[in-house]
This record gives sequence, C-alpha cells and structure tokens, in this order.
Amino acid sequence: MRRRTAKAQSAMEYLMTYGWAILIIAVVLGALFQLGVFNAGTFAPRAPPGACQVFRSNGPGSTQFINLEGVCSGELPQYVGVFNGQSGYVNTAVDPAGQAEITVTVWANQKSLITSGPGPCQDAVAAYNSLGFSFIVRTGASGCNSPGALNVYIGSTAGNNCAGNSALPLRTWSSLSLVYNGIDLVGYVNGIEVCSVTATGSLTEGGPTRIGVGASNGEFFNGSLANIQIYNTSLSQAEITALYDEGIGGAPVRLQNLVGWWPLNGNANDYSGNNNNGVPSAVTYTNQWSSGYTAP
Repeated sequence: MRRRTAKAQSAMEYLMTYGWAILIIAVVLGALFQLGVFNAGTFAPRAPPGACQVFRSNGPGSTQFINLEGVCSGELPQYVGVFNGQSGYVNTAVDPAGQAEITVTVWANQKSLITSGPGPCQDAVAAYNSLGFSFIVRTGASGCNSPGALNVYIGSTAGNNCAGNSALPLRTWSSLSLVYNGIDLVGYVNGIEVCSVTATGSLTEGGPTRIGVGASNGEFFNGSLANIQIYNTSLSQAEITALYDEGIGGAPVRLQNLVGWWPLNGNANDYSGNNNNGVPSAVTYTNQWSSGYTAP
C-alpha cells in the first residue's frame, strides 16, 4: 500500500514539476499548426518564376505548334501576389471585346471583407471600359450580390450575373472560375458549379483586363491572388475540375485558346506566349502564403 502511495505521490510531483512545460509546448505546437508551419505545402518543392510557360513556335497569337516548356507538373509557386484592398492592381493588355465565349480562372485568398472605402465588392479579375464591363469575377461584403460568396458577371445588362449561396472562407485559398458559352454563364468554386444563369449580355463592352480591381480603380481585392488564366472559349466542367485538381501551381489547358496566363509567381508577366505582360501597381509578392492552402 505504501508503495502504491509513493508511486502516486511521485506521479503528482512529476506533473507539478513538468506540467506547465508540457502545457506551454502544446500551446506553441497548436499555434504553429494554425500558422501553417506543419502544412505539407510549406515543405513541398517550389517552382521559381517562369518555371513553366507556353512556347508558340509561330509567335504570339499563333494557335499551331504550341506546347508547355519547363517544370509544368503542378509544383507550388514560390510566390503569390498580395493586394492591399486599397490601391493594388495589375493592368494587362488583354481586351475580351469581340469574343463570343470566355473562361476566367483564378486562385484567391480573401483576407477580410471590406465594408468601407472605394467599394464593398472585391474584384479578383475584371474587364471594364467607359461603357461598362465585359466580365467580373468578384466577392465582397454588404452591397454586393451574395456577400462574401463568388459573384460572376457577363456584360453590363442587368441580370446577367449569378452568385454562390455560401460565403467563401476567409484566409483560405479557393479556385474561382467564370465560364460563358454565349448563352449560359456559370460560376465554379474549387471545380464545383455553384451558380448558373442564362445570360443575354455580351463581351462587346470590352476594355482592358485588370487583376485585383474593378471599375475606375474601385472594388479593390483585399488578399492574395495567383494563377490567373483567361481563354477565348468556354471550358467544360471536366476541364474546370481538372484545373482545380492540378492545384495552385497548375498549368493551363487548351493552349490554342489561352489568351493570358499570369501566375503572379514573383512578377506580373504573362506566360501564355502572347506577351500580355501585366503592369503592377502597389502589388507585392510573398513566399509565406501556404497557410490556408490545402492541395486538392
């Protein structure tokens, strides 16, 4: 009996001596886990800027003899673009005017909802001119359709938009896609259709495509963006799902229809082979981006 009492007393003394240290270690490990230190993506191989790009034998705009060059197996990028929600954006020379169909895909990580400032909506990718817009891929706070959820628009005619029913999780990477086949407008999140509508609009409004901002330098995106791809055709649901499954570092599909590809992996260059390099303003790049990212 005395031996059992001694063992119990020894155990209590051990817990009293080392219990606080064990508790502190547990708290620290929990904090590191929340910061993504133990995320597999933190230690995965990282592709440097320009590691994968499209080569067009006949020059920009050609649709024959096209192939991918470099490391194009979906490795994680070293960097992503960071947008401050107030002034950061990328201008590109891509103008969708005249296209009958379009597909836009982007990986987005929204930091927070904006409730004041230039506009409550947050445009990840959009094309505008003085007459209106051609397309928008956005999310946002109150004042936007379906606050916090994916919102996709085609043309400036009222009603040519649809939105997901669920808000996107903040500080989490999501794959967002807009597909318009000339009749139907469809929005996808992580390869899954979240909304669709029969649209009567068109892309005739045109205007330069910008990343991270909407009309008149308003509707700034607040968070991080990566791997923006624009096509002059409507990709199938299987192709949208395949792009998501490739992950944030995935290469484009249907290269003959690829108009622009901006990975934002350390720069705003266009790696579609069409020389549509972006011009960034107040955009930074970070290699500390894997928190909130789960590989498909």
